[in-house]
Amino acid sequence: MLAPRARLLFWFAALAGPSSLLPVLSPEEAGWALVGPMALAVLAAWDATLVLGTLKRSRVEAVTTTRCAQGRASFVPLKMTAERARADRVILSVALPAELRSHEEAVMVPLPASREPLQVEWAFTPRSRGHFTAREARLCVASPLGFWTHWVQHAISAEIRCYPNLSEDRRKVAALFLNRGGLGMHTQRQVGQGREFEKLREYLPGDGYDEIHWKATAKRGQPVTKVYQIERTQEVYVMVDVSRLSARMVPAGTSPSIPAPEQKNETDEVAAEEPMLERCLSAALVLGQAAEHQGDLFGLTVFGERVEKFIRAGTGVGHFHACRDALYRLSSTDTSPDFEELASFVRSRLRRRAMLLYLTSLDDPILAESFLRHAQLLSRQHLMIVFMIQPNGVRPLFADESAESIDSIYEDLGGHLRWHSLREQKRQLQQWGIPFHVVAPGTLAVDMIRRYAEAKNRQLL
Repeated sequence: MLAPRARLLFWFAALAGPSSLLPVLSPEEAGWALVGPMALAVLAAWDATLVLGTLKRSRVEAVTTTRCAQGRASFVPLKMTAERARADRVILSVALPAELRSHEEAVMVPLPASREPLQVEWAFTPRSRGHFTAREARLCVASPLGFWTHWVQHAISAEIRCYPNLSEDRRKVAALFLNRGGLGMHTQRQVGQGREFEKLREYLPGDGYDEIHWKATAKRGQPVTKVYQIERTQEVYVMVDVSRLSARMVPAGTSPSIPAPEQKNETDEVAAEEPMLERCLSAALVLGQAAEHQGDLFGLTVFGERVEKFIRAGTGVGHFHACRDALYRLSSTDTSPDFEELASFVRSRLRRRAMLLYLTSLDDPILAESFLRHAQLLSRQHLMIVFMIQPNGVRPLFADESAESIDSIYEDLGGHLRWHSLREQKRQLQQWGIPFHVVAPGTLAVDMIRRYAEAKNRQLL
C-alpha cells in the first residue's frame, strides 16, 4: 500500500499555488499553469513504480515464545527479511495488545548489503500478567525520491507469556535465602533431633537410653546409638483461592521496571492498587522457591467453586516452571469458594501428611462458617496454616484519627465489627491447632516464609 509523504505534499502545495494564480495574473500564459503540476505528477508516478513491489518478498515472523514479568521491560524476538528492498533501511512497527506498552511506535532497521535475515528485538513493558499474542507487524520503506511510503502488513504469531513479578517479594525475603547454617538471616537452632533415621554410631557419654539400638548393640557387643536427621522432603502445598473475594483491591507496592535505552532516568510503577489475587500468586511462587531451597517438595492447588488446578508436590527447575505456567493465566471468578469440595479433594489426593498454606478470605460469615466446619476434619491429618490479606478498612475502632464525618464513623464501626469477627475466627481455629494470620498485602510473602520456617524448626509437620 502507498501513502504520500510530507515531501510530496510540500511540492504539490508549492506548485499548485502559483499555477492557480498564473491564469489570473497572465491570461495569455494560462497554458503554462499545468506544466508544473503535470511534471510533479509524472515524477510522483515514476517514483511510485520504483517503490511498488520492493517489499513483496519481505517476511516477518516470530522466533521463540517471549517470557517476561509484569512491570519489567522485555522484547519480542523477530526474524525479518527484505530481499528486494532498494533501500538501506526499513521501518518496522508491531501491533501489540493494549496490556503491553511498546517503547516506540516504530523503529528504523538498517539492512545489510547481503539482505540476509535479521534478528530484531521489539521492546515493550507489560502492564499486567497473562497470555498475549502479537498478530501483526508492518514494514515501511521510502521511495527513491521520497514522495511515497510503501508499507506491507505481515501476519505473525508471537506468543507472549507475562508472569507475576517476583522481584519485590524476593527483595523483601532475600535474607531468608542466605545459607548460614539454616533458614534465615542467622543460624537458627533446631528444636528436637529429627524423626528420620540417618545412621548408627558408637555410644557416646550423654546419649539417652531411648536412642540406643538394642539389636545392633547385641550383635556388636558394645552400645550403638541411633542418629536421626531433620526431614528434608516434606510436602508443602499452597491453596490459592480465586473466588470473588480475591478480586478485591488492595494497595500495591511499586515495582521499578528496566528502563528503555532512551529512558534511562525514568521508571515505571505498577498501579496504586491491585487485586488480592496478584499478591497471592507472587507469594505462592516465592514460597515455592523457599521450599526448594530447604529440600522440601512444593505443590499447588487452585480452587474456587471447584478445584481448578492441582499440581502434585515436586522439586526442580522444571517443576517450578510448571507451577508458574499454571498460575500466570489465572483470574478471579464471580463465584464463592466451595470448601466442602476442596476438603474432599484434599482427603482423596493427599494421603501423606503435608503442610497446607491457605490463601483465602474469611471475613464473609457464611464462607467462614463453611471453612471452619471442614478445617477441623483436615487438621487431624495435615498441618494447616491460614493466611488472609487484610482488606481495606478492616481495623479496630479508633485505630487512627481519620474520622471526619458521620459517614466515616459508621465506616470505621463496620470495619471494627469485621475485625472483631476475624479475631473470633482466629480463636476457634487456634483451638484446633490451625494458625490464622491476617497480614498486610506487602508482607504476605515474608509472613508465609516466616511461618513456614517456624513450622520446620519446631518439626510440626
